[in-house]
Amino acid sequence: MIKNTHKIFSVLVVVGYVLTVLGCVGLGLGLVEIFNFDRVAFGLSSGIRIVGSVAISGCLLSAIGHGFLDYSKS
Repeated sequence: MIKNTHKIFSVLVVVGYVLTVLGCVGLGLGLVEIFNFDRVAFGLSSGIRIVGSVAISGCLLSAIGHGFLDYSKS
């Protein structure tokens, strides 16, 4: 059972890293006006807020994964 949870949280860390990189690249491309933030704007939220949320959610997912992996080691 421990090995299965270790794999699950390792995948969670990798998914978090991927989302963080995608969000940061999207923010960078948007700031140099290669990517148009209006494409991802939804309702009253601006597009930069949506792309930033992707990066923040990636950071949170990887932090949760690392936290559980550290907890399971001890």
